[in-house]
Amino acid sequence: MRKNSIKNIRINAEVQRELSNIIRREVKDPRIHPMTSVVSVEVAPDLKTCKAYISVLGTEEEAQNTLAGLKSGVGYIRNQLARAVNLRNTPEIFFILDQSIEYGVNMSRLIDEVTVSDQEKMEKSGRSGEAEEAANEED
Repeated sequence: MRKNSIKNIRINAEVQRELSNIIRREVKDPRIHPMTSVVSVEVAPDLKTCKAYISVLGTEEEAQNTLAGLKSGVGYIRNQLARAVNLRNTPEIFFILDQSIEYGVNMSRLIDEVTVSDQEKMEKSGRSGEAEEAANEED
């Protein structure tokens, strides 16, 4: 099976959906933050390994605790995945912290700040230009 075949894409989507359900509903580790989501999943074409990209909406410490909790419960998660998804082999799961959502939010905030400061500069230069015009008209 090739990496980007339709079958592989379907398997990735099904594993992602089931991992999300397992983490949200069945894993009871207190280290796992409630705002944890599975961003994407890459199952190898031979179905031996799986990279699960996890995003945590919280602090860096909460993200590291969540990752530690998931890694400690990987056996249980894999067992539940085997029950939920009927595959020839149940892949070995590697959890990877994905901070792309947080990065995108920060970039958006920075862009908004720059836009606001540019608008303020334009308004100030517009006001000073109006004051100069009014002074010239009085002369």
